[in-house]
Amino acid sequence: MYRNDGFRELNRRESLRRLAEATVGRIVHTRDALPAVLPVNFLVEEDGAVLLRTSASSELVRAVDGTVVAFEADEVDPAAHSGWSVVVTGLASAVTDPDEHERLVRTGPRSWVPWPVEVFVRIEPELVTGRELVGGRTLYGVNLPS
Repeated sequence: MYRNDGFRELNRRESLRRLAEATVGRIVHTRDALPAVLPVNFLVEEDGAVLLRTSASSELVRAVDGTVVAFEADEVDPAAHSGWSVVVTGLASAVTDPDEHERLVRTGPRSWVPWPVEVFVRIEPELVTGRELVGGRTLYGVNLPS
C-alpha cells in the first residue's frame, strides 16, 4: 500500500480474523493459461489455512491441486464508503489423508450444493495481506461531504 492512499494496512492476525468472519470468498487460479475467479464458501482453520469443499469431479480441484492460488474475501459498505479486503496467497492441495478427510466432513465447511463424493482443498497461507478503508474519508484523509 502507498502512504496516504486512504487505506489502513491490517496485520496478519487481524486479516485472518476478518477473513474468518466472511461467508463467501473468491479463489483466483489459472485456467487454460488465463486468470479465473470463482466465488466459494469456505472456512479458516486456526493456523490461517483456507478450506474449501467441493465435488471430487470438480474442474476447480483439477485446476488448483498443487498450484499457487490467491484467495480473497471482503466486506464493503458502499453507502458509508468503507470496507475491508483480505488476500491469502499460497499452495492449494486436495486433502488426501482419509482420517483428516473424515475429520473435515464433521468440522469443515459445508457445501452449498452437496455431492455424493466431495473433496476438501486447503490453501496454505504463505502470504496474508489485508486493508481497510474507513468510511467518509478521501484518499487524502479529507472528510467527504454528506
